[in-house]
Amino acid sequence: MGRPRTARTRPGRPRGNPSAPGADVTGTDVTGVDVTRTGETPTDENSAGANGAGDLGAATTTALCDAVLDEVERAVVGKRDALTLILTAVLAGGHVLIEDLPGMGKTLIARSMAAALGLRFTRVQFTPDLLPADLLGSTIYDMQSGHFEFRRGPVFTNLLMADEINRTPPKTQAALLEAMAEHQVSIDGETHRLPSPFVVIATDNPIEFEGTYPLPEAQLDRFAVKVKLDYLSESDEASMLRRRLERGSAEVEIAEVVDAAQLLLMRESVESVSVHEDVLRYVVSLAAATRNHPKLVVGASPRAELDLVQLSRARALLNGRDFVLPEDVKALAVAALGHRITLRPEMWVRSLHGADVVEQLLRRLPVPRAPGPS
Repeated sequence: MGRPRTARTRPGRPRGNPSAPGADVTGTDVTGVDVTRTGETPTDENSAGANGAGDLGAATTTALCDAVLDEVERAVVGKRDALTLILTAVLAGGHVLIEDLPGMGKTLIARSMAAALGLRFTRVQFTPDLLPADLLGSTIYDMQSGHFEFRRGPVFTNLLMADEINRTPPKTQAALLEAMAEHQVSIDGETHRLPSPFVVIATDNPIEFEGTYPLPEAQLDRFAVKVKLDYLSESDEASMLRRRLERGSAEVEIAEVVDAAQLLLMRESVESVSVHEDVLRYVVSLAAATRNHPKLVVGASPRAELDLVQLSRARALLNGRDFVLPEDVKALAVAALGHRITLRPEMWVRSLHGADVVEQLLRRLPVPRAPGPS
């Protein structure tokens, strides 16, 4: 357990690329709420794993995940299922896309999750004038040294929140592709590794809203899951309002449950979860069904299959198991595949979505018997 992270703005010199429009590179979002510690720097790949080797064990990882969710719920009301799905994706080494209306708590969730996981948090507001260099960084000439120096952009962090990612043109959206897939960026012929762990939580507005640029298929395929928050129930909304009245103007303090090094070890624990051959065939049959579906132009990619298996292993671990059940695949298939498949144009007229097609396939395909450890 680490010390609580106070939710207040701390003074300090801006880091990264200070000219980036909409970019907050100090770890403070536009609301002025800070979840980083003074002097904290992103964890690089070498130092992140320096505190230990191997994994923490399934039981320890399960307990830590429960503690993280409990801590985040101190700030986020009534979103346990969404929080669990996001943590599952983080544990599986994936990225998260949250699509919903403004004011639904997307920034609060990302900021609180970063604090509980001990990750450096950076929020970038994606705007129509945001350039790739504003996000990745750029090479500038230092007159004192007489050399060109690379100034890192806000992407060099542990948890990057790409807020309203579909408000920026495709050129800037594409700048994230290499970072999300390879955990590195290439600028001026040089490759720069990103800190580890590196997680992107992106938010977007429904495409019916004005001023949005639909995300291309290549970028959608980089997101392990797509999450929809929806409105709270009336009882949860009343609880949210009551909490605000009881605490007054003080911000909720989210304690650091684990740090970046422990999160990497927790990810290693996922690798110990076994997957039965019947479950693998179930995943393959589901992906094949999307590729042969008459209402779809593009089905699930091999990357989608890999992500679904890894997500299922992470979910099994969160539920205290060291083996995957078919129910794990069914529970995650819509979130993992729905946004990756492309419908035929005429299906949009019928208000059909990718998630609807995946749900239909889950009802139609035979489910294998629940196997034990393989």
